[in-house]
Amino acid sequence: MDKVWASAAEAVADIPQGASLAVGGFGLSGIPDVLIQALHAQGATGLTVVSNNCGVDGHGLGVLLADGRITRVTGSYVGENKEFARQYLSGELEVELVPQGTLAERLRAGGAGIPAFYTPAGVGTQVARGGLPWRYAADGRVAVASPPKETRDFADRRYVLEHGITTDFALVRAWRGDRHGNLVFRKSAANFNPLAAMAGRITVAEVEELVVPGALSPDEIHLPGIFVQRIVALTPAQAADKHIERLSMSTSSTRGTVRA
Repeated sequence: MDKVWASAAEAVADIPQGASLAVGGFGLSGIPDVLIQALHAQGATGLTVVSNNCGVDGHGLGVLLADGRITRVTGSYVGENKEFARQYLSGELEVELVPQGTLAERLRAGGAGIPAFYTPAGVGTQVARGGLPWRYAADGRVAVASPPKETRDFADRRYVLEHGITTDFALVRAWRGDRHGNLVFRKSAANFNPLAAMAGRITVAEVEELVVPGALSPDEIHLPGIFVQRIVALTPAQAADKHIERLSMSTSSTRGTVRA
């Protein structure tokens, strides 16, 4: 039951070429940065990634992307990464864009053993009709387009069929965790980390604070240890190393304050 590994490098050492990964985080909040850096050093290529977004230039999954390690991305937001846009438009990267709620449910469904489900999101759009450009050719033509999806009416309303997602591995970050793999997430880091963890056949979690079994109340556990196979305890410096995707400042002329 002790799932703690000695290092991030050891925990990701067996991720093979061409593996599929579900990666937690929202923007740069709650990303498993230490595991991503260890995977970058490990050298696996041809990766298929499922994540809300693909990091930014120089941080998060953007590090793997910049070195050409990722061949396909399923996500819901890609707006902060210039290299991502370049690779996609030049035909180097295949991209499946999914409505954000649908992506969350596809990960949860896969982890719960649900092969598919119907949702109203995307009905009447190219999400359902197909034809979204997944991959471009070098000359700008669409080389691979999304296929049409099955639709069905329930109670006089149309729904589109979406498939659950499972991946070979999942990389996530938690605020607290115990040696059995029970995890607690903090604030916005809870958005996609639990769902990504559920979808992975082998889930590796980096935790900011490792506690002994029994220290976490069952009522506060967000993800039970049954979904987690490997735990990596972060050092205080690693736990404190967090980045902001976009910092905006505004001044109030009436109060003379600065807010971030």
